[in-house]
Amino acid sequence: MTSLENLRTQFLDYLQQSVAKTEPSGLYDPIHYILELGGKRLRPLLTLMSAEMYGATANKAMDAAVAIEVFHNFTLLHDDIMDAADLRRGKATVHKKWDVNTGILSGDAMMIMAYQRFLSYDKEAFYDLNQLFSKTALEVCEGQQYDVDFETRNDVTVEEYLLMIKLKTSVLVGCALQMGAIIAGKDKTEQEKIYKYGIELGMAFQLMDDYLDAFGDPETFGKEVGGDIRENKKTYLFLKSIEDEDVSRELKVLFTLDYNRLTSDQIADKKDRAKELFVNSGGANRTLEAIKDYTDKALATIQSLDISDENKSILKKFSEDLMSRIS
Repeated sequence: MTSLENLRTQFLDYLQQSVAKTEPSGLYDPIHYILELGGKRLRPLLTLMSAEMYGATANKAMDAAVAIEVFHNFTLLHDDIMDAADLRRGKATVHKKWDVNTGILSGDAMMIMAYQRFLSYDKEAFYDLNQLFSKTALEVCEGQQYDVDFETRNDVTVEEYLLMIKLKTSVLVGCALQMGAIIAGKDKTEQEKIYKYGIELGMAFQLMDDYLDAFGDPETFGKEVGGDIRENKKTYLFLKSIEDEDVSRELKVLFTLDYNRLTSDQIADKKDRAKELFVNSGGANRTLEAIKDYTDKALATIQSLDISDENKSILKKFSEDLMSRIS
């Protein structure tokens, strides 16, 4: 299989060629900006890896990889608007650098551009890719709505939260992997296996992202550390922490405070105190345990895949490297 660095280089070159339109600049400059902010390019790499592991070429999967990356960044662009976020990957968000209307319109264009990439595939693959992608896109929207709803609810359960992150994050990881299997012509049973691996990996990845939102390094995290606390998001970290009666009341009160009515110093104090309560309650450790559990499930699923032992080892190392951000 092609090395990850070579796949990433090939993909970035193809992405630049594929998203080359520049006029009107007010529409396309923000698109180029967010696509050039960087990131691990996790989802497109998974599409290319999956295709190669199942016997197809990376080149054959490039358009699907571009679709998944453009769509993912579209969701980030709109999420940043909804969250009133100032930073994305350490840089100003699109709506901050331009304005909200520009962010909305450029995001809409990105969604359309993503779907256009499937036109390069034959009829059968186009149908399967489009069906999977449409299902996934709608699920991501459902997950985003749950996320918004949870901000004003005081009765969110752990099960509800896990469903939300599955829809908002994991299904897109599963989709990326299954698209590679579709392009390689694998049957539905094998597609479902690689999708399952993606769901498990995506759950671990999102729980880790939640953990790093509170405890990550601002220089490497790429987003505002403590943004979930500021926004009163009922994350797994929060939900596991309020199971401790000694901290539950104070933490719940903290998560009723509207950041629009707080000074910057008060927001900083809120973040610091919430983090102390996350640790003291054991919620932080229980979140780390859940991350390990989902990671272990993903690694176990790799063994059931119809790929070579060498490719299983490559996928295992990729998974472990991806989940090493905490250490």
